[in-house]
Amino acid sequence: MTDPLAPPTLEAAHEHCRALQDALDRLRRHHLDRLAEWGGHLAAVLPVGGRLLAAGNGGSAAQAQHLTAELVGRYQRERPAFSAISLHAETSSVTAIGNDYGFDQVYARQVAAHGRPGDVLVLLSTSGTSANLIAAAVTARQAGLRVWALTGPRPNPLAEAADEALCVDAGSTATVQETHLVAVHLLCESFDAAVDAASVRPTRAAGAAAPLAARRRMS
Repeated sequence: MTDPLAPPTLEAAHEHCRALQDALDRLRRHHLDRLAEWGGHLAAVLPVGGRLLAAGNGGSAAQAQHLTAELVGRYQRERPAFSAISLHAETSSVTAIGNDYGFDQVYARQVAAHGRPGDVLVLLSTSGTSANLIAAAVTARQAGLRVWALTGPRPNPLAEAADEALCVDAGSTATVQETHLVAVHLLCESFDAAVDAASVRPTRAAGAAAPLAARRRMS
C-alpha cells in the first residue's frame, strides 16, 4: 500500500508540531505568572456577582466561547456556575447591530449594554488588528471594565488597546490559536485554584468593604 503521508506532507506535520512546541515553551517561560494573576483576579470578581464578557472572530470566536463554557459549566470539577457571556454567540444582536451600525460595532455596543465597572472583557485575535475587537476594548475601558487580550505577536493595536495582553510569538495563525487554547485552559485552572483557596480563608470581617462588583450587584 502507498503511504498516505508523502514525505513533504510528513515534514510539514513535523514542522507544525515543532512550531507549537516552541510557542508553548515561550508560553511556559514568559506568561504563566500573568495567567495566574488573571485567574486570581477572576476569582475575586465572578463569585461576588461580576461578569466575564468574551469575543473573537472566526476560530478565535470558538476559543472565546470555549472559555465562557468552562466558567458557566465547569472545567475539571464541580463548582458553582459563574456569569460569562460570549458576545459573538448573540446572533440576533450581532446581525442587528452589524446591519444598523456596521460590523465594527457588533461587540462594542454589546459591551456598552452588558458591561459594568469591575467586569472583565477577554478578547482573542490571532492578528490583533480586528477593528470590532479594538472598538470593544476602547468602549470597555471607558465603562470601567478590565480588558485582557490574547493575540499573536507584538506589536499590534489590540494589545495596545487592552489593559493587559498575552501575545503569542508564533509565525502562523494555527499555532497562535492552538497556544491560545492552552492559555484558556491554564486560566481556568488558575481560576479554580484561586476559588478553592478563597473558600478556605476566614470570612471577611464585619463592616469590611465589599469588592466593587459585589457593591454594584447589590445596589
